Amino acid sequence: MNVYQVLKRPIMTEKTDYQRDNNQYIFEVDRRANKHQIKSAVETIFDVKVEAVNTMIIKPKQRRMGRRVVTTRPSWKRAVVTLASGSESRSSLRDLGVRCFILDRRTLNGSVEMPIKVYRPTSPGRRE
Repeated sequence: MNVYQVLKRPIMTEKTDYQRDNNQYIFEVDRRANKHQIKSAVETIFDVKVEAVNTMIIKPKQRRMGRRVVTTRPSWKRAVVTLASGSESRSSLRDLGVRCFILDRRTLNGSVEMPIKVYRPTSPGRRE
């Protein structure tokens, strides 16, 4: 698997904003990718030193239509990447919420913007 096919998109939520203070970044990754491939992909694309990678498979979301249970979203894999303490000054990874460029996965030439999954807060208590 190519290193540019491992990372699908960064995940930007309120929780990931707090985790960014601890040098942790969250990505949606390919389901077939293991921790070693994720680590090499982040180190290659963003030119940083990765300390640890934790992965988890998110279960598919389901809803009911009468008596039937219908799966509405597929399962996906999340990776929490912890950077080494000296790698925190990398501006392209720190400003990941604004913009980040990777090679196009379809043609592997040129650069395109990585889609960002943004969640809106549901309660006004956390907004500033």
